[in-house]
Amino acid sequence: MKYRQPTKAIITDAGFASRFLPITKTIPKAMLPLGNRPIMQLVVEECAAAGIEEIILVATHDGRTIYEDYFNNACNPIRKMMHQQGKDDRYEPVQAVLDLPKITVIEQDPSYPYGNGSPIASARKFIRDDEAFVVLYSDDVVYGSSDVKTLIDSYLAHPDAAAVIIAQEMPREVLNRYGIIKLADPAKMTLDNIVEKPKIEDAPSNLTSYGRYLLTPEVFQYLDPKNIGLDGELWTVDAITKMAETGDVIVEKTQGKWVTTGDPKNYFAAYTQYVLDHEPYADEIKAIIKEANS
Repeated sequence: MKYRQPTKAIITDAGFASRFLPITKTIPKAMLPLGNRPIMQLVVEECAAAGIEEIILVATHDGRTIYEDYFNNACNPIRKMMHQQGKDDRYEPVQAVLDLPKITVIEQDPSYPYGNGSPIASARKFIRDDEAFVVLYSDDVVYGSSDVKTLIDSYLAHPDAAAVIIAQEMPREVLNRYGIIKLADPAKMTLDNIVEKPKIEDAPSNLTSYGRYLLTPEVFQYLDPKNIGLDGELWTVDAITKMAETGDVIVEKTQGKWVTTGDPKNYFAAYTQYVLDHEPYADEIKAIIKEANS
């Protein structure tokens, strides 16, 4: 069956982010900043750049209120004060958030098992039976390009595909840290399966899979709470591998640079890179780093 081109995206931040405690007991991990914007906003902007019209953001019970406020609250007292002070430009970043595509925030179904597939399954009712859709993990940020656009362009070129996933080539010495792609047909770039954290010598390629997928509704038959896998969790990768058994799952290389914010060390690296590449005070920060290293 051919499905309609995606206009919706599911973005997930429904975990507890225990590696970032204590701050994540109060705010969701994807609300940590990169420069002056939270991680989640950058992920949403990636969708907007690709023409996505509606976003379903899956959060925890406590995180839901925070995201609803951030993306939908115009905070008119601040707007009024900035106008009275002749500082309308300071409100412009708030207006930019309000102008993003429609964002519906939902809570992950508490009856579902732990695992990165459960937030996607929780958003099932928002996806029509005749439409493909995009999934993004908010741990993952892409600099320099929109992976969502790459996914959609690939799907338009392969309309019979069961799914499209993004990969990044990684150095051999780190292949044991990630899910590594085994290709069924290297010429067609179709997926066989994804090997989680293989021994370096056993890695089937240097292509790392991360949280950028274009999926069709077929995935929901595998994202069933009964289909738990490793550690008793519901895994998206397991569902995608099942789809690859009966249809083509296309693998596309990112046209940008993927960075993960999933732990404090990598978050700090992502933050530093973002500031140095995007903020107007980057040269001052470079000077501070140089002085600290002298």
